[in-house]
Amino acid sequence: MIPPKPPARPEKVSLLKYVRLFRQDILSAQPAKLYRAWMAEFKTPFFRSYLINQPSLVKTVLNERPRAFPKSDRIGAGLRPLLGNSVFLTNGETWERQRRIIDPAFEGGRLRDTFPAMWDAGQAAVARLDEGVHEVEEITSFAAADVIFRTLFSIPIEDEIAQAVFSEFRDYQRTQPILNLAAFIKGPKWMPRLFRKRTRETAQSIRTLITQLTSARMAQIGAGTAPDDLATKIMTTADPETGDTFTTEEMVDQVAIFFLAGHETSASALAWTLYLLALFPEWQDKLAAEAKALDGGCDFKMMSKLRASRDVFREALRLYPPVPMMVRETTCPETFRDRDIKTGAQVVISPWHLHRHERLWDNPDGFDPARWTTENGKQCMREAYIPFSSGPRVCTGAGFAMVEGPLLLSMLVRHFRFETTDRSPVPVAHLTVRSKDGIWLKLTKRAHDA
Repeated sequence: MIPPKPPARPEKVSLLKYVRLFRQDILSAQPAKLYRAWMAEFKTPFFRSYLINQPSLVKTVLNERPRAFPKSDRIGAGLRPLLGNSVFLTNGETWERQRRIIDPAFEGGRLRDTFPAMWDAGQAAVARLDEGVHEVEEITSFAAADVIFRTLFSIPIEDEIAQAVFSEFRDYQRTQPILNLAAFIKGPKWMPRLFRKRTRETAQSIRTLITQLTSARMAQIGAGTAPDDLATKIMTTADPETGDTFTTEEMVDQVAIFFLAGHETSASALAWTLYLLALFPEWQDKLAAEAKALDGGCDFKMMSKLRASRDVFREALRLYPPVPMMVRETTCPETFRDRDIKTGAQVVISPWHLHRHERLWDNPDGFDPARWTTENGKQCMREAYIPFSSGPRVCTGAGFAMVEGPLLLSMLVRHFRFETTDRSPVPVAHLTVRSKDGIWLKLTKRAHDA
C-alpha cells in the first residue's frame, strides 16, 4: 500500500498556468521527472530557477558554502507581515547575531528542562479527546500550539492570549499563499506585494498579541519574577560578541517564527504520522505496546525507550516533510553539473523530492520505518534526508521536535486506536504540507482505558 502522493503536472505548461498551479499547491505544480532528476532548470521572463537533488550539490549549498547561497527573499517576502525580521528570513551578520542569542536556549540540556511542559501538553491533548471521527490536523494543531505556549511562556493554550493567537493564526493560514508577486518579480522592499487585506490584518493582530506576551515577560524579568522557560532564556541571553540582548520588537519577530515553525510544522508532521499509523495498524500496535514505558510518569530518560515511535516519526518526516521546499540565491556565478548559473539565480532544494528520489531511496514512496536500520536507509539519512534543513541554518528546534513528536505520538496511541475512514487525504503545500480537506480518522479508546 502506497501512502497518498500528489499527482504531477503535465511535462510542459505555460508560465501563467504554472503560476496558477503553484498558487494552488506547489507539489502538484511540479513535473514527475523531478523525482529522478539530479538537477532541473525552470525559466521565467524574470529569473532562472534550478532545483537540485544531487546530494553533493545540496551539501555544497547548505553545508560547505552557505554564505554564498543566502536565503532568497522571493518566498520570504510573503511572510514578512507576520515574521518581520526574524531569524527565518534574515541573512549575513544579522542572522549570525540572532542565532548566537537563540541557540543556547535549545542546547541539549535545555530539552530536559522543557520536557515536563511537553509532557503536560501531551496529557492535556489526550484528556481533550473522545471516541468518534475527528479531523486530526485540528487536534495536532491545538496540541502543538499548547507545547509552544507551555515551553516558551509557561502558559497553557487555554490562556486567553494564547487562545487568541491560535485563533488568529488559523485565519492567517487560510489567507496566506506561499507565493505572491515577489516570488516572480523581484523588486525593492517598497514594491507592493499584493497581500490580501485579511492576511495583513491577521498578521498584525498576531504580532499585537505576541507583543503583549513579550512586554509582560520583559517586565517580569526586570522584577526578577520571570519563570525559567525558553522566552526568559532567550530574552536574557546576551550576544557573546556585542553584549546586546533582543529588544522587545526583535523578540516579537523571533516569537512569531517560533510559533510558526514550532507549531505549524509539528502539527503537520504529527497529523501525517497518525494517518500513516492508521493506514499501517501493525506499526500502530508496535507503538502502543512500546508506549507502556510512559506509565512510569514524566521522566526524560524514557525517550530512549521510544525507538519505534522515533523511527515512525522520522519516516513520516521523510514522506511528508512539513517544509517541502527551500529557496536560496546565488551571489556569484556558479557551475552546477557543467551548467553555468548566473548571479541572482534561484536555487531550490526540495526535501519533498529529495526524500522520494527514485535513484537514491529503496521503495521511495512506501512507508517503511524499518528502513533506518538498512544500509540504504543509513546512507540516505546522511546524504538525502533534510526535514530540518542542514548545515549552519539547520532548524534550531530540530532536537526539540524529535522529542516532542515521538512523545506526543506515543501518548496518543497509548490511549487511542486510530483508524482510516472513507476520506483519503490529499497532500498539498501552502505554509506547510497539509491535507487539502483535512485528515479524518476514527478514534477508539484502547482497552486499558475503556
